[in-house]
Amino acid sequence: MRFLRHLRGLLREMFQFARENKAWWIIPVVIVLLLAGLIIVGVTAVSPFVYSLF
Repeated sequence: MRFLRHLRGLLREMFQFARENKAWWIIPVVIVLLLAGLIIVGVTAVSPFVYSLF
């Protein structure tokens, strides 16, 4: 739960940075990186169960 609180704080700071510096290009970069991280975590969580099927 602490991880989500820190992640929320980090995202809030990133959006404040983008708003103050008019760097709107950074928002899609952050979203893509978060989605890539979620995919990697999802794949590694499932991989031990895939090996047991074979």
